[in-house]
Amino acid sequence: MYEIAVIGAGPAGASAALFAAKAGKKTLLIDNDKGMTRRGWFENFYGISEVGGPDLVETGHKQAVKFGAELVSEQAINLTSSGNGFVIETEDGIIYEAKHVILATGALTDLAAKAGVETKDGTEPRIKTVVAVNPEGKTNIEGIWAAGTVAGVSVHAIITAGDGAKVAINVISELNGARYVDHDVLKA
Repeated sequence: MYEIAVIGAGPAGASAALFAAKAGKKTLLIDNDKGMTRRGWFENFYGISEVGGPDLVETGHKQAVKFGAELVSEQAINLTSSGNGFVIETEDGIIYEAKHVILATGALTDLAAKAGVETKDGTEPRIKTVVAVNPEGKTNIEGIWAAGTVAGVSVHAIITAGDGAKVAINVISELNGARYVDHDVLKA
């Protein structure tokens, strides 16, 4: 069983998986390769002069995998509660189990709604519905969290990446029973 499964591997999801894996949590990152970031061009992403969406997404995947996240190319179609966690079923019939799930599905809320997660009207242009979350990223179902555009934050990749990190830190803190902080320092 994974401690944290992240569904959606754009900036929000990959960032969440990166932080979770770096914290030593057994992490699954599910990517259906259909995210809107892959179609973008970014000149407003802090620390990067310019980058194409496909390169940005691939870099995020590599970072998460570098720290130990397992990346699978699947389409999650069902999310159900099961004992001490959740079962994620994919289009190919593969089953994954996780204690916590972070939804980072961009503009798509159908999986969340099917799982019983509350949704609400979106405020961003062209984003009609989002998952209802509290400030930590928790949904109405204990153990299901949401980050990025699906959680109602701005669709800008830099903002969704930050939100994914924030939600992962909150999940890690809950798993650890104490506030988690991840600060790297320059190597001498």
